[in-house]
Amino acid sequence: MITPSSLVRPDRRRLYSQRIAFALLMLSTALIVLPVLYIMAYVLTRGAGAISWEFLTAMPRQRGLAGGIFPAILGTIYLMVGTVFFALPIGVLAAVYLSEYARPGRITRMINLSIINLAGVPSIVYGMFGLGLFVLALRLGSSLLAASLTLACQALAMVITTSREALLAVPKGYREGSLALGATKWQTIWHVVLPQAMPGILTGAVLAISRAAGETAPILAVGAAFVLPRLPSSPLDQFMALPYHLYVVSTQVPGMPDQTKWGVALVLLGVVLLFNSLAIFLRLGVRAQRYR
Repeated sequence: MITPSSLVRPDRRRLYSQRIAFALLMLSTALIVLPVLYIMAYVLTRGAGAISWEFLTAMPRQRGLAGGIFPAILGTIYLMVGTVFFALPIGVLAAVYLSEYARPGRITRMINLSIINLAGVPSIVYGMFGLGLFVLALRLGSSLLAASLTLACQALAMVITTSREALLAVPKGYREGSLALGATKWQTIWHVVLPQAMPGILTGAVLAISRAAGETAPILAVGAAFVLPRLPSSPLDQFMALPYHLYVVSTQVPGMPDQTKWGVALVLLGVVLLFNSLAIFLRLGVRAQRYR
């Protein structure tokens, strides 16, 4: 016999289960977010005293003990732009081929598995690869171009994977509707699929930029310098970068004030957050334009 209590009891159980699941999700989110906020606050409090106009715009002096870090800031920005310039077009085109043109089979599965495995290769291996190919074989020397190409090779796996997932997430009905109206396959991809997948593609680019901006081992192998008397005037010039500069001032320069070390770390964090913010705003703009 069905009674009112028997009808209410399962609803209460579902409500309790939902509340417990919600609490666990909130706890998991807090366990991820709180350490990040703590690290950011710690770096900010330790390094804020070093931030000044001279620190951000002056050239380094006395082996980094005096002056500023402007060449390192500019070199890091050049590296991030160069990485996106080389990695994003190639990665997106590879993702388009794998998701739209490649036939399912053993070769395609091997390619996808290789791309996934490339994401787990240690960064120093990419550095030695860049040293052997770009610096020595192609004779680009210890230059900004060689470092950008090396970081682009490292970022390719992430760009391809995220772009491919974004393309596969586009409903098939969009493709079928475009083809039914007489568009070619490439016109469908260019005008329908890619605009729909662009927010996800930009998310992959943001992740690739964030990882490339903090790498030290690859740029150390292909020519980053600790102190340079001038700014790079061409892609073939040597350069400074914030990750390598932070490593050297933290471990190799005796008497370096702790405030300066944390100041460099704070500037590196700020540059990465700035690029990520620009990419997020661009992604939001693309998404808003898509739904107009």
